[in-house]
Amino acid sequence: MRALRFHKARELHVEEVASPGPPGPGEVLLRPVMCGICGTDLHEYTDGPIVTPASPHPLTGAGLPQILGHEFSAVVASAGPGVTHVRPGDLCTVMPLISCGHCFECLRGQGHLCRTMACTGLSSAWGGLADLAIVSASQVVPVPETLTARQAALIEPTAVAAYGVDRGRLQPGQTVLVTGAGPIGSLATLYALAAGARRVVLSEPDPARRVRAAALGDGLGEVITADPAAEPVAEIIGDLTGGIGADLAVECAGHESALNLCIDAVRPQGTVVQTALHIRPASIRAQTLALKDLTLAGTWCYPVQDFPRVAGLIASGRLPAERVISSVVPLESAVVGGFERLITRGSGEVKVLIEVAS
Repeated sequence: MRALRFHKARELHVEEVASPGPPGPGEVLLRPVMCGICGTDLHEYTDGPIVTPASPHPLTGAGLPQILGHEFSAVVASAGPGVTHVRPGDLCTVMPLISCGHCFECLRGQGHLCRTMACTGLSSAWGGLADLAIVSASQVVPVPETLTARQAALIEPTAVAAYGVDRGRLQPGQTVLVTGAGPIGSLATLYALAAGARRVVLSEPDPARRVRAAALGDGLGEVITADPAAEPVAEIIGDLTGGIGADLAVECAGHESALNLCIDAVRPQGTVVQTALHIRPASIRAQTLALKDLTLAGTWCYPVQDFPRVAGLIASGRLPAERVISSVVPLESAVVGGFERLITRGSGEVKVLIEVAS
């Protein structure tokens, strides 16, 4: 079967690999349909291995080369003994996090913080960018019949964005700042509007992404885009709010300047949520953090039980996650049409989906 396998930085190829056998007890054999390219995948491609296991992973035993793909929708091919919640032919999504089940965090229902966590498509035998994949039945989430395979592939990144907004305890009628109009920032914008935000100010320096971002709120609510390289974003928010500031800022850019903008732009006793991963240390204006009595929170992934709720929001139409899709390319073109396009400045790409099966 075909699989997109990562070997080391800049070595990513569609290859023929052995197909998995039948699923064992408590497992499901899947036929991936659509799979998104995540920022984590891009970091592996340009600078890895980072989270892909150069040596056998302590939980799964997986090692390089790694089949990528952790944001995917799939059709159930067969279910192993004891699996009753899905049947062959069902469209589903996959909650990719794999936890040990017995560490301090796992025992308290915080599987996303497992001390030895692995992830399908990053540190396990299988991934969504292949013709077949086997996962634990506990990871397989059937989706509402009204969802398309494209929408189902967006549930995982939407859960990331939703957790960022939820950590900020957004209340209806509030003003939200989001930094970065990539996939997570765009999905955080849509989720904030679905949760009742009065307006979202989306800060993004790339002009092509700003154009796409401006249309996110059509029919949903007010989205105001701003260029942080050329406009005083904090002052714009001050003018919009009568000098008060944003109630919540969700940092989705992964840059020091964006984090400091969030600290500057929120009101006293406002909240800043760090959602993007910073690949280098960031120096923040800690005095402003103290003087404004701010809450600074971090997020990692999402609560593992959140997928059905997110799927329901997308199915309801209140959260049209498909608006973030900028391109869909076949598996054979994943590297050139997906990974390379996404790391090219000015391409205008936001979320590229790989069509694994038509």
